[in-house]
Amino acid sequence: MQLNELIARINELAKKAKTTGLTMEEAKEQSKLRAKYLESFRSQVLNTIKSVKIVDPEGNDVTPAKLKDLKSKKGLH
Repeated sequence: MQLNELIARINELAKKAKTTGLTMEEAKEQSKLRAKYLESFRSQVLNTIKSVKIVDPEGNDVTPAKLKDLKSKKGLH
């Protein structure tokens, strides 16, 4: 399931929850879909953070050591 489809289904279930309510199966599906979405979101944020380089006004690389270590472990630095 693509991200757009995932979001559409989550929204569909949320709308139904507000109007008529969800069955137990639908509530479980909603929970699983939300977990998938959060996993995808966190992965995207982590990938973005991995590409960040912090530079001070003098042009010195002041990227935190933890981030540099993460990049080197993943072969990005």
